[in-house]
Amino acid sequence: MSTHALPVAAAPVEDDVSARIARLDEARRTPLLHVDGLWKVFGAKSDRIIGTPDADLSRRELMAKTGCVVAVKDVSFDVAPGEVFVVMGLSGSGKSTLVRCLTRLIEPTAGQVTVAGQDITSATDAQLRDLRRKHVAMVFQHFGLLPHRRVIDNVAYGLEIRGDGKAARRERAQEMVDLVGLSGNENSYPDQLSGGMQQRVGLARALAVDPSVLLFDEPFSALDPLIRRDMQNEVIRLHHEVGKTMVFITHDLAEALKLGDRILIMRDGAMVQVGRPDEVVGAPADDYVRDFVSDVPRSHVLTLRWVMRDPRPEESLEGPVMGPDTVVKNAAHRVLASAHPARVVVGDQLLGVVDREDILRVIVAEESP
Repeated sequence: MSTHALPVAAAPVEDDVSARIARLDEARRTPLLHVDGLWKVFGAKSDRIIGTPDADLSRRELMAKTGCVVAVKDVSFDVAPGEVFVVMGLSGSGKSTLVRCLTRLIEPTAGQVTVAGQDITSATDAQLRDLRRKHVAMVFQHFGLLPHRRVIDNVAYGLEIRGDGKAARRERAQEMVDLVGLSGNENSYPDQLSGGMQQRVGLARALAVDPSVLLFDEPFSALDPLIRRDMQNEVIRLHHEVGKTMVFITHDLAEALKLGDRILIMRDGAMVQVGRPDEVVGAPADDYVRDFVSDVPRSHVLTLRWVMRDPRPEESLEGPVMGPDTVVKNAAHRVLASAHPARVVVGDQLLGVVDREDILRVIVAEESP
């Protein structure tokens, strides 16, 4: 797609999505979390598998030949400060093993994990304890709340383990209780709360230690659909408010598309594709991903950069201005209401145009059998 000089009279508009993507692209130059060539092989003499022809065998073939199982296979990625990075895959894909390897709750077989410049894979026990207490917090599927402790004491538990004073940790815990919308429930016990409220306690406890990275291991998969949707919205809200870097594990594609700045799709322990939600839907890496995203409403995910085209010589350049990362669904009303094609703009450059037919082509295609 060629670029064109924008007419002087135009008023470029940068939408929030474009601005966020630009910030993340800049931040990725110095990632907060760096994973390089990570492997986890279960079984006797597992360290002898890597670098041999056996490493290329399917899981079934490797199990039959050696008795070993490759749970994570040569995975590499970076996560930028402030990014929500989603790892998605079906049961057995290796995603939960991967997230546990990041803090060595499960010991990696090979590879390197670096958090804020610290090499986790070579860290001592004392350094790991410090990392888990101060820099990385985890939210689990089954909450992990202490049933004999009140909400505020559960929230303060990580601060207590860290050695913070009672007054300071209680003040911080109250701030987090308020932040996640549980004000008034400070003195309740976990069994007096709904599932969604219990998961909010887990979120508050993780946030209380002010970690550099928040890890979520399928935290909402046991919740009812409506509560799950509310908790997804809560994560989005909290991310906007506190800006924490998040690694989110899920088997739910809709959840991944809703939450993720980028998505890593895994299969049989290996990476299949990593990219923004619109990249995964618009340009699936293979038939496996293509089948995964086949039922996704494309207009809800694809951005104007996927449907824009060069302006024709006779077309007016007086239509509304939008950023290339505007989602088609969000752009539809303005495009359909305009008598002129919408201009897709970055800075002072016209990248292309989108008219009614371009928008309807996406919407109609997703409704076709």
